[in-house]
Amino acid sequence: MSMISLPVNEYFSFRAVVHDCAGKNSSEFVYSKACKSILKCFDILLILLECFTKSFTLRRKTVEYKKCLLNEVSFTMVTVSESAQRYLAQLVSNQESGGMGVRMFVTQPGSKQAETCLAYCQADDIVEDDEVMALDGFSLYLEKKSLPFLEEAFVDYAEEKMGGQLTIKAPNAKMPKIDDDSSLEEKIRYILVTDINPGLASHGGDVSLVTLTEDNVAILKFGGGCQGCSAVSITLKDGVEKRLLEVIPELAGVKDSTDHTVTENAYYK
Repeated sequence: MSMISLPVNEYFSFRAVVHDCAGKNSSEFVYSKACKSILKCFDILLILLECFTKSFTLRRKTVEYKKCLLNEVSFTMVTVSESAQRYLAQLVSNQESGGMGVRMFVTQPGSKQAETCLAYCQADDIVEDDEVMALDGFSLYLEKKSLPFLEEAFVDYAEEKMGGQLTIKAPNAKMPKIDDDSSLEEKIRYILVTDINPGLASHGGDVSLVTLTEDNVAILKFGGGCQGCSAVSITLKDGVEKRLLEVIPELAGVKDSTDHTVTENAYYK
């Protein structure tokens, strides 16, 4: 009797027994028509089983991958090193007020003056729509309007002999990432920082978003060499507004709120 191994896939194997019909000492095997038919049926079943297994495995991996992506978006927006967690937890524990946490936010987000800050957060200071990260020894509260600017932020603490230094790196504080779900304000700030201001910088100028009206009109403010410049109206209409409307069609227009009576830094007087 001889054994023929028929591999199915990495999880299964099947052995079919074939009888030696020509005698014990013969090396030739004789298969009946019935045996051939059975083997063909097995082949078909094995192919179907293999296809099903591969399909199931692919779908399972796809679901697991999607879950992984969701977890990354929810929990890896801000990274706090272990040393920074120990340092901040120690600071929080030294406070007399119970339930103390730490709040993270960006001042003047989307502008060159943007600063990423950490501050003590008492129970009364907690805002309902803050994102909360449960860290070792304390809770970190992320300001909602600062979330796009805090993406990929990293907080670290370098221990040294004479003390230590807490550092915050927020690469998107001045230039946040945007997508189709970003607000109109975020899109405007992104274009100003990444597209328009690099050009104005050659004249020592810049422009920033002050506010957005209910009619989707962007109120802007010029600074540096653009403030008080005699050519600022051309810059506004033919440069800034034209580019913003080209990239953001839902924007209705722009208005300048700059005090151009101040001309000491103006590029053209």
